[in-house]
Amino acid sequence: MTVRTFKALAIATAIWTIGAVVPAPALAANQVVAPPSTVDVPGRISDRLVRDGLVIDFEATPVESDAITEGLLTDVRFRITQEASGEPVKGVYPAAWLDVGANIGGKDGEIKECRDKVGLYLKGIVGIRPMLDLNGYYVLVLNKDPSISVVDPMVNMAGRTSTYAIIVLKRPPMDWARSKDEKTLFVSMPVADEVAVIDADHFKVTHNVPAGDNPTRVVVQPDGRYVWIGNNGVGDNSGVTVLDAESYKKVAFVPTGPGHHEISFSDDSAHAFVTNRDDGKVSVVDVARLEKIKDLDVGKQVLSVGYSALAKAAYVADGKTGQITVIDGESLDIRKRIQSHRGLGPLRVSPDGRWVMTANTLKDQVLVIDAANDQVVNSIDVAGEPFQLTFSRSFAYVRGLSTSKVSLINLSSLGEGKKPIINSFDAGNKAPKLAGDLPLADTMTTASTDTSAFIVNPADNTTYFYMEGMNAPMSNYKSFGHVARAAKLVDRSLKEVEPGVYSTKVRLPVDGRFDVALMLDTPELVHCFSMSAERNPSMHQAGSWNVEFVGERQSGIVGEHARLRFRIVDPVSEEIKHGVEDATVTWYRAPAFERRQAHATEVEPGVYEVRLEFAKAGAHYAFVQVPSLKINQENSRFRSIRVDAERVAAAKAK
Repeated sequence: MTVRTFKALAIATAIWTIGAVVPAPALAANQVVAPPSTVDVPGRISDRLVRDGLVIDFEATPVESDAITEGLLTDVRFRITQEASGEPVKGVYPAAWLDVGANIGGKDGEIKECRDKVGLYLKGIVGIRPMLDLNGYYVLVLNKDPSISVVDPMVNMAGRTSTYAIIVLKRPPMDWARSKDEKTLFVSMPVADEVAVIDADHFKVTHNVPAGDNPTRVVVQPDGRYVWIGNNGVGDNSGVTVLDAESYKKVAFVPTGPGHHEISFSDDSAHAFVTNRDDGKVSVVDVARLEKIKDLDVGKQVLSVGYSALAKAAYVADGKTGQITVIDGESLDIRKRIQSHRGLGPLRVSPDGRWVMTANTLKDQVLVIDAANDQVVNSIDVAGEPFQLTFSRSFAYVRGLSTSKVSLINLSSLGEGKKPIINSFDAGNKAPKLAGDLPLADTMTTASTDTSAFIVNPADNTTYFYMEGMNAPMSNYKSFGHVARAAKLVDRSLKEVEPGVYSTKVRLPVDGRFDVALMLDTPELVHCFSMSAERNPSMHQAGSWNVEFVGERQSGIVGEHARLRFRIVDPVSEEIKHGVEDATVTWYRAPAFERRQAHATEVEPGVYEVRLEFAKAGAHYAFVQVPSLKINQENSRFRSIRVDAERVAAAKAK
């Protein structure tokens, strides 16, 4: 399996089916490692590998301090060049993992080295995962209940589960947006009048921020500085709340007008265009001053807005008049009105800015505008009340309310005098509108490979994985215990930030030494670089207590007891807590089944034990809670436990 195939087909081979074991390539015998390069940036760690005609320079650079430190961002990058010419090697799709710098113990003292670790990672076994996966992405499923399911595309539990975590929210969600670096997720909760801030590295809610009256739509401006929340309030409470994307503090509230608000930005983040559904206006906000500078009359029921960087213009769709208004991005005046038909709804702009598409739910049609000249070039019949649009690099995905089918419009076939090419596939067998109330968040999201997508069907509570060119989805994820409504990706993959340089930013959860494993397919190469992180004193305040599990990672058998042992330790003084009487362990089968709890007893000085039992096979998670020491499920470490149906099955798995 090549690295590129590994990334593109991870879902099909690892998530929801039992994938073949992928052997890791062997290390080449002619390995030559040069001494680390001169460190010219405080705290930077660097190393070099020369092999098979390639030079790979590894660098880890602190982002938020003068040293690589736990809890703070670190820039990890690989510069790959040709040994002979020094030319950058572009488009090679490297895979990488970061894990604790320690050998994995096997049977009878067997030691597994770097290449063995990579082989285990590729198998996707629950309980054997790197600390940080720098390759793929997590699929986040927004639920109707106050929660978000996190799906790990590279984990399977004998085909049973791929749920990595459940993020519990304060109140039911409506919409969400990612920060520019994809490390933070902002989720609106209208009933709570708040936005939940989620750490996308650790999948935990870190803040619940007041966000005005009835916060609904959430958008992060292109430069990532501010988060904008549409407030569907009453009177002067209707407008947009603006939060600082780093401190999460409210920096402004701008009243705009009545009704629901959609928000779009000029490509330079200089201006925000805010729709006011009930008064037929678009408010233009100066982002630098955070003040409304004008209102433009664009119709009677303004439903959507999108901005084309290519045309330097905002496009606004009105549902009652059937008109698309074009607002010049420089003069901020209306430069054209395009008349269509009543029933216009969602409007989206293709990633390259060339095509503006708007769906007409009443006419079962998608209108295509060429942003180069603001002319309607195609009217495409799409059955099933189209109500959502999203794009990959090559296709527009169109979702209908009254059909299970998803239509794909080939972007290369659009244009004046051309006949658009349309394909479709079934994402389930029920129409989305049968699910009842739907959130603002999209039910469709394209994957990081840009040739595949995830589609949530809220009527059958299933998320489907589709690869472009196929006649049907390749696999699916059933949301047991939750009601799925929308999907979004958190991309963890290395990106080519300049020719031959592949980089990502990580937040190291602990201090210590780490192995950074790199894998290439041409030439076949696996190598582990080393780095380390300093202890962060602010994360280890005296008087706080952490849970440390004792012994090897547990496995279990249905119908038999398993022992879970742990200590409670002060991270600063390393004092072990004795005599705790209110420690309990809660465990459940992923995602949230057969929840059980048991009291822990002190079986040795400072060592506490609980006997666990399991009703069904699968991936189970156990959390320690100690109310007297303020240890709860939100801040406690957890232990994952693989449970087999019977002892014979467990023996075969070894």
